[in-house]
Amino acid sequence: MSLLETVEQETGPSPQWTVLWLHGLGADGHDFAPIVPELVRRDWPPLRFVFPHAPQRAVTINGGMRMRAWYDIVDFDLANRADEAGVLESVAQVEALIAREHGRGIADERIVLAGFSQGGAIALAAGLRRHRPLAGLVGLSTYLPAANKAAEFLAEGAIAQPLFMAHGTQDPVVPFAAGEHSAALLKMLGFAVDWRGYPMAHQVCAEEIRDLGDWLSRRFASP
Repeated sequence: MSLLETVEQETGPSPQWTVLWLHGLGADGHDFAPIVPELVRRDWPPLRFVFPHAPQRAVTINGGMRMRAWYDIVDFDLANRADEAGVLESVAQVEALIAREHGRGIADERIVLAGFSQGGAIALAAGLRRHRPLAGLVGLSTYLPAANKAAEFLAEGAIAQPLFMAHGTQDPVVPFAAGEHSAALLKMLGFAVDWRGYPMAHQVCAEEIRDLGDWLSRRFASP
């Protein structure tokens, strides 16, 4: 399996931490790169932001059109929305990028895995399966794929990963209730979930970026 192409930004020399951030359906690794200057704070350690491009694939709900996607979306119904084979393939590609960070001297406990919408679904799916916990997981405007099998997929050690989840209360793409249900399920499984709702659609807002920054500050301050 070849490594996904990525867009990278470093906030200082010799980064000590990595934030691996997965974009949404039809976007690419450039989509969230502009968020870096809005998010990063002066007292943070040097970071490497890694924004991978999802592979091109046919997406059923878009008439089979090929676009960047982490998995095929076969149905609007959330219970059947995610193509399970595609999810597992993308989880493996994320793990390959994490392994590359190991090779660059960044340990699991200094890697944050984040994602928006479809990318967030992969971040949650990958986090659920991690035997070695990362520094934290971030899921924005998203849901947990195959939620009915979550307990089956849960790896020993995964619940040590703190989780930030946020969602727009007027989201027409991934309903707010779907994000809320996923957050509640992950909390029930044992994850420490920081759940936030904002009066917005399928997007990010300044208040959300501020709250995420506060949450990340606590991760970076951990020993």
